[in-house]
Amino acid sequence: MNFPRTRMRRLRKSPEIRNIIQETKLSKEDLIQPIFVKEELKKGQKEPIKTMPDEYRYSIDDSVIFAKELEKKGLKSTIIFGMPKGSKKDGIGSSAYDKEGVVQKTIKKLKKETNLVVISDVCLCQYTNHGHCGIVDENKILNDETLNYLSKVAISHAEAGADIIAPSDMMDGRILAIRENLDKNGFEDVLIMSYSAKYASSFYHPFRDAVSSSPSFGDRKTYQMDPSNAREAIREAELDLFEGADILMVKPALVYLDIIKSLKDNFNLPIATYNVSGEYSMLKAGIEKGYLTENAIMETLISIKRAGADLILSHFTKDILENL
Repeated sequence: MNFPRTRMRRLRKSPEIRNIIQETKLSKEDLIQPIFVKEELKKGQKEPIKTMPDEYRYSIDDSVIFAKELEKKGLKSTIIFGMPKGSKKDGIGSSAYDKEGVVQKTIKKLKKETNLVVISDVCLCQYTNHGHCGIVDENKILNDETLNYLSKVAISHAEAGADIIAPSDMMDGRILAIRENLDKNGFEDVLIMSYSAKYASSFYHPFRDAVSSSPSFGDRKTYQMDPSNAREAIREAELDLFEGADILMVKPALVYLDIIKSLKDNFNLPIATYNVSGEYSMLKAGIEKGYLTENAIMETLISIKRAGADLILSHFTKDILENL
């Protein structure tokens, strides 16, 4: 049918009509709030992150207080990123699997004081003195030698009570190694949310500033994906599926919406994505300058959901919970 019998504007004539026929809806269950926890901070302390407006590094106690405040607003899940004391960093990231480490203590406290789904980031970069995500020998990142250490980190998080383990290192075979070690240690029910398609992106810069994880030499292009490659993401996700991943992730989100859709179309697992620090700070700066309005935040998150993401890790979560 053509105009005038068909009038598309009838579907848009009021907010009530637009709401009931809205194709893509964002819910509180879709959103995951990242929280940065710094071991050196005491209760009552929080540090502003210069490159991430309105984001902070929290002490263990204050990270839980922050999470509880968001839970009252409807938050359902959070992911924890830890920063150990600088003196604890070493070549193998041993503080990452310390049972009394900053992440482990935070997980225990969150599980005791909230009903949130607690996700833990599993990587070595914040905990090593070289800032890379794997073990290093003569400036070469060693893949297979790293897997045992990542498994130790995952087990220590599971012992602390983590509901979901999220390996972000991009070492080959780490999902299989972590799954086998979790199962051997009685953690068959702990989920793995794999950073399956994690690109070597310039949009990570504010995050690296936030957690002091910039590499001391070279870059991460030998293990993170080339931004030019799309088909490779399918191979990465397929391998993670076969190795035991329960949730697949694309990172970053905004400039990889096509990759999110591709994984959604090809796999029956939940698809997560990380609306990363650079994407967050870029919009925040635009809003602060008056180049954009705050409506850009919801439009951004809706676009990610529309592309096929079931779960969205986003620093905007705290800003929009009350509007959902």
